Order: sequence, then structure tokens, then C-alpha cells
Amino acid sequence: MSKLLPSNFDELVADAVLQFWTGRISTAIQSQAGGRGPVISGKNLNAFANLILAIGRYVGFSDKEIIVASKGKQVIPGYFRATKEWDALVVYEGHLLAAFELKSQVGSFGNNGNNRAEEVLGSATDFWTAHREKGFEARTISKKCGALFETRESKPPFLGFLMLLEDCAKSAGKVKVKEPHFKVRPEFVEASYAKRFEILLERMVAEQLYSSTCLLLSPRDKGAADGSYSFPKDTLSPRSFFADFAAKLLAAKETY
Repeated sequence: MSKLLPSNFDELVADAVLQFWTGRISTAIQSQAGGRGPVISGKNLNAFANLILAIGRYVGFSDKEIIVASKGKQVIPGYFRATKEWDALVVYEGHLLAAFELKSQVGSFGNNGNNRAEEVLGSATDFWTAHREKGFEARTISKKCGALFETRESKPPFLGFLMLLEDCAKSAGKVKVKEPHFKVRPEFVEASYAKRFEILLERMVAEQLYSSTCLLLSPRDKGAADGSYSFPKDTLSPRSFFADFAAKLLAAKETY
């Protein structure tokens, strides 16, 4: 048995994918009927936040330390902006251990693909600058020398990004690029939207903007039927992503 991931891990991921599609379809129906679809659509990735909670529990952390689905408590300071609400945080003994950004892309690939990239790159830049400027310092009450607080050293947190992309003809097909002034990098020429996201996620880790990333490709019909998904390579798989996260938590237990 893995010390990092539960034995039913693959089933948990498939169930999260299934819940995503089920929630999205339900949201679309409510929206067409004039309901609250647009308001609740952002909750479709809650199952992945719950998966973060499940992994944290598995390696010995409490629900109080793994902060998900808790409006107002998933907020930490930024540097270029006052605060940022992440999709999940792990705070242990006053130390920020992890922060997660969870995103999905279904349809509108051309319109929203670049927006997704800009958001995730901006969030990472803000996060690490805030960290550099000691925005996440661990503080405890201390009676030494009459001081109220004592700061403690922390290792860099785990910053994770998970993306669920609809697997369909439009996301998998070749995409033309515009080159009115300069040549686009060759790896992007005729690359599909799925390939563009793959390159983005790999390079964000290579450039140390994110500790680990995950790209799930899921077809709408099969995803809604049985939670089907795939991933372009092992280094972007959910098993690799959540094992990296679990290892970070176990290391923290030995450190703090």
C-alpha cells in the first residue's frame, strides 16, 4: 500500500470527474430554465477540493488544517494585490504548507485559453513574491523577552495547479496561429488547445512557478457517465500531482 495515496485513489479521481460533469450539466439545465446556474457554476470543481481533503486526511492531517469550501478562510495575502482566495489551503502549526488553484475549460477554447494562462501565471507571480516578502511568516505567541509574537522559519509552500479540460474535437484539433510581426515558437505551430495547456503546465513547473501541475482530459459524455479521463503524460497525471502534495505534507510533519 502506498504511504502517499489511498488504495482507492484512482476511483476517487474518477468520482471527482463524474461530479464535475454532473454538476456542470445540472448547472446548464438550471441556467436554461432561468435558475441560479451562473451563480453556482464555480462549485463544479468542489469534488477536487474534497479530494485534496481526502489526501490530507490520509497522511494524518486534520480537517482544521486542510481548508476547503470555507468562504473567507481560504484567503492569504498577495503582493501586487491585497489578498487572493485560493481553492484550498493547508496551514499547519502556523505554517502555510500548500495552496491550490483548480480550473476547468469546457468549450470557448479560443476565447478563454489565453485568459486561463494569464490568470494562472499572474497568481503564481503574486504568490511567490508575497512569500519572498515574508507574507506567510509563521508566528506563535511567545513569552520570551516579553514579546507577544515569535516568527519561525518556513520552507517554501507547495503551490499546485489542476486543470480539467474537455476532451473533444475542438480541443484536440490543430489550431492556426497569427504571426503578423514575429514568428511563433515552433512547438505552438498547429498545436491543439490541449497541447498548449500541456506545454503551459510543464513550463510552469520547469520555471518554478508551480510545485506540481495536473492536466485532466475528459470527454463530456463519458465523463458524465463514468468519470472517464486521461492525461497527456505521467508527469501531469493526478497520481503524480497528489503524490507530490502528500510528500510535502509528510515532510512538514517531520520538520515543524
